[in-house]
Amino acid sequence: MNVEARIGTAVAALLGLLAVAAGAFGAHAAPDPATRELLRTGAQYQGLHALAAVVCFAALAAVRGSRIAGWLFVAGACLFGGSLDLLAAGAPRVVGAITPLGGLCLMAGWLWLALGALRSR
Repeated sequence: MNVEARIGTAVAALLGLLAVAAGAFGAHAAPDPATRELLRTGAQYQGLHALAAVVCFAALAAVRGSRIAGWLFVAGACLFGGSLDLLAAGAPRVVGAITPLGGLCLMAGWLWLALGALRSR
């Protein structure tokens, strides 16, 4: 495994850890239902895409474009899940403007991965 794949996998694994922590806090310690819902949604998307990023970095040699897809998943998980976590922590509502950018990164990652798979030989 090359250096970029190791670093990407490590970053994705830490995102997965943060997703579990945010989900657990939301389930057990969040002060109100709105906060719980923000944390639950962010944790679901962040955890799923952390796993997707790990798969992409593991497939660097096999699937064309998996490197870029992996980094798009990492960026999207940070922006999407992170912005929801910040909102749940009481950040100003303007932080919510970041959330759709994260969603776009996540969707771009899936598209990039699909196109790369079709172009691989």
